[in-house]
Amino acid sequence: MNERMNDDISARGAPGLEKIGGTTGARRHFRYFDYMMAAFVAILLLSNLIGASKLSNVGGFTFGAGILFFPVSYVLGDLLTEVYGYANARRCVWVGFFALLFMAVMSFVVVAMPVAADWGCASSSDPRFADLVARSSAGAICQTTYVSVFGSTWRIVLASVTAFWAGEFVNSFVMARMKVWTGGKYLFTRTWGSTIFGQAVDSAIFYPIAFLGTWTTADVIHVMLTNWAFKVLWEIVLTPVTYAVVGFLKRREGVDVFDTDTDFSPFARTASV
Repeated sequence: MNERMNDDISARGAPGLEKIGGTTGARRHFRYFDYMMAAFVAILLLSNLIGASKLSNVGGFTFGAGILFFPVSYVLGDLLTEVYGYANARRCVWVGFFALLFMAVMSFVVVAMPVAADWGCASSSDPRFADLVARSSAGAICQTTYVSVFGSTWRIVLASVTAFWAGEFVNSFVMARMKVWTGGKYLFTRTWGSTIFGQAVDSAIFYPIAFLGTWTTADVIHVMLTNWAFKVLWEIVLTPVTYAVVGFLKRREGVDVFDTDTDFSPFARTASV
């Protein structure tokens, strides 16, 4: 293991950091926190809406295409907990939760709206569907393809909301507690350990709810296990990036948050300034 990963990242990167408790961190205004929360929610929504429902096979391995991007939300979750503390990470989880709910409602409404017969899209212009367009309408063909992409969004989002909520809170809890146990040292043990547990909970909830009955049981189990392994591997691969970003943010924010006095309930209220 690289020797740099065995050092306290705050001591190594910025010896002048002020160490504060989680309650104090929850009340403080941070320079980059809003940007991190926006990135976290954006990646969460896009990875669930665009990548979650596609099953891919590369080199004989079958996996959900969203695996390429969704783990980045967990990396950001680690960064939020490590830099800003559990209470601020909790705020981001709830913002992501309600954003997913809004996406579900919007998807349901848009899919259910009446279709214009002359609505054109890539499918209606495809020569392979010319006979179908002639027998029905361009709009009907476009609606079919639209439903095939977004029609199951309600189920995916139901699975995502439940899995994300449980998995992300487990991830943040493990991350915060391990930081206290290690005295802020060995960041890689926290990012890896929190991802192992958080992603295990996430995958065990998400794939059965989202795809059982749509995919074969064997595919659900296979994808659930392989995607969990890929997510953990992604976390390991991105460790140098995590170290760099954590160091940058801590130096800019000037503090290091330790959750020694934090209420870890997901429903606890964050004290205001």
